[in-house]
Parts: sequence; C-alpha cells; structure tokens
Amino acid sequence: MNLILSDRPLDLSGLFVPDLEYIDLSSLNIKHCIGCFGCWTKTPGRCVIRDDAVKVYPAIAASTRLLYVSRLRYGGYDTTMKTMLERSIPVQQAFLRLHHGETHHVQRAVATKDAVILGYGADSEEEQALFRRLVDRNAFNMNFARHQVRFVPEEAVEQAVREEVQKWILS
Repeated sequence: MNLILSDRPLDLSGLFVPDLEYIDLSSLNIKHCIGCFGCWTKTPGRCVIRDDAVKVYPAIAASTRLLYVSRLRYGGYDTTMKTMLERSIPVQQAFLRLHHGETHHVQRAVATKDAVILGYGADSEEEQALFRRLVDRNAFNMNFARHQVRFVPEEAVEQAVREEVQKWILS
C-alpha cells in the first residue's frame, strides 16, 4: 500500500495511483498518548484510546511506500504529526532486540517501507540537520528500508507531494 500522511489538507485531485491512501491528520480527532502502555499489556497491538488514531496506525504498519508531510518545529515534527507517530506505538511490541548493535523494539507485523519525509517551515540549516538526525534515528523503529528527507517552502508542499507520487507511478 502507498500512504500519504499529512498534517495539513492537500489537493491531490488528478492523481491516480493504485493502492493509494491519503490521510489528512488535521481533519481527525487524535488524542495524545497517555503513556499507559495498554497497547502492549492490556490490548496488545491496539491502543486503549478509542479515537481516529486506531484507523491510522494500521495503515502506517501496512504501507510499503510512505510519504510524511509535516511542518517542522524546533528540529522535529510539528504537533499533529508527532502526536500521531507517538500513538503508533501499538505497531511495536514491548520486547527489545539488537538491531545494528542498538536496542530497538520488535515490530508487530510492520511492512518494510520506502519513505520520504517532506518537511516544510524549517527556519535554518541547523533545524534541518537536527530533523535529518531525528528521522535517521527513528528509521529503525519505523521499519524504513530506505528513507529520504526533503525540505520545501510551505507554498511548494503540494507540488513536492505530486513529484514524489509521480516517482511512485514511474517505479
């Protein structure tokens, strides 16, 4: 499955990609993770909070090509995307493994992904470098086989999304 996960509405009219799911997080009711770890202990693989996030994290887990669209704040994902990524913890198990000499969670039926993270609103080179480092570190836990971080001005977001989706069509 091809997944676009965005923190803002996008006009994707005219894009015809087989098996494409687009999720506008800004239109959903997604509460903050409360850190109860119920998704690991009480209801393994399912968050105990019943809101729209329970429809999103299974799509993230199933996707093989993924495009995140997020405003950057202080070198990280902005609130909308960060909240959803934190709520995606049910796709991991409480168990740990060594991966490339580091400790990481065992995945719960998570497809290996090719990912593009499209960031907009970065104020400086330093913020961009910090965000690249964050994505590189998260890539292990997100099961990325390959990933690319791309920065664009806010007014170029939709064009950049179209360019990335066009690459999916051609591959």
